[in-house]
Amino acid sequence: MATFAVPQQIPPVAEDCERLRKAMQGWGTNENAIISILTHRNARQRCLIRQTYAEKYGEDFFKPLQDELSGDFLRAVLLWTPHPAERDALLANEVTTKKHSAAHNHLVIMEIACTRTSRELFQVREDYHARYKRSLEEDIAYHTTGDFRKLLVPLVSTYRYEGAEVDMTVANSEAKILQEKISEKAYNHDELIRILTTRSKSQLNATFKVYNDQFGHPINKDLKKKPKDEYLGLVRATIKCLTCPEKYYEKALRLSMKGLGTTEETLTRVVVTRAEVDMKSIMEQYQLKNSVPLAQDIKGDTSGDYLATLLALIGQ
Repeated sequence: MATFAVPQQIPPVAEDCERLRKAMQGWGTNENAIISILTHRNARQRCLIRQTYAEKYGEDFFKPLQDELSGDFLRAVLLWTPHPAERDALLANEVTTKKHSAAHNHLVIMEIACTRTSRELFQVREDYHARYKRSLEEDIAYHTTGDFRKLLVPLVSTYRYEGAEVDMTVANSEAKILQEKISEKAYNHDELIRILTTRSKSQLNATFKVYNDQFGHPINKDLKKKPKDEYLGLVRATIKCLTCPEKYYEKALRLSMKGLGTTEETLTRVVVTRAEVDMKSIMEQYQLKNSVPLAQDIKGDTSGDYLATLLALIGQ
């Protein structure tokens, strides 16, 4: 785990560790103290807490958490506390080792590949390599098949250019290529995969705008002709994550709380991974789409310490 110099402006880390230690000792657990401290510390501060706790008390900070907390509350805290690269490595490993639906696994990998910066994705691969003594790419290749493997392996392997520069000649050419392959139903064509997995997000936005202007409708509309096709669903989700992640995550949150029951796995993952990134935009999109605040729906579908943690992470 990375070490960091302590910035002057943050509360003393040793004090946080003492309060957390006290909250988890004796009869009963002070869940409010745990939530209050951890949800109001950024990634750097949380890493320092974990590092200092281990040095001060001789055990990983996660051990008493696992001993004292449980259920969705425990999972939310365990996912929130690590450095984002470590968290993504853990999430990626989970979907290759635990029994989830294939569709769930594909989406988790795609989210990590498409909504992190190139540097962040590189750090995930580094952490995964060090932690599991295997590469992320080889595990995804081993645990996926067919078209899903063909798309996901290059997605996690890429190092996209992050700049705003756009080549309109390329945008026009590749919009035509995409339209041709989609009209031929060649959804797994090498050229379609190449464009989605290598071009910068700015370049892709330009290409998709040309596609819309030239052919009269968004590319995802043409990819929706088989709405129940899981591979096409993944391709559409990839495009949405690359171009407008707030819309992708709004839908993921909405579906996680729709109907009877709540898909806590998705709800927790989205809130925890986006809290320090673009949660404000996601919440605005949620309000726009559903005419109700995200916090209100979370309150209606969760309870207790888990609810308190989620509300704190979305700033409520």
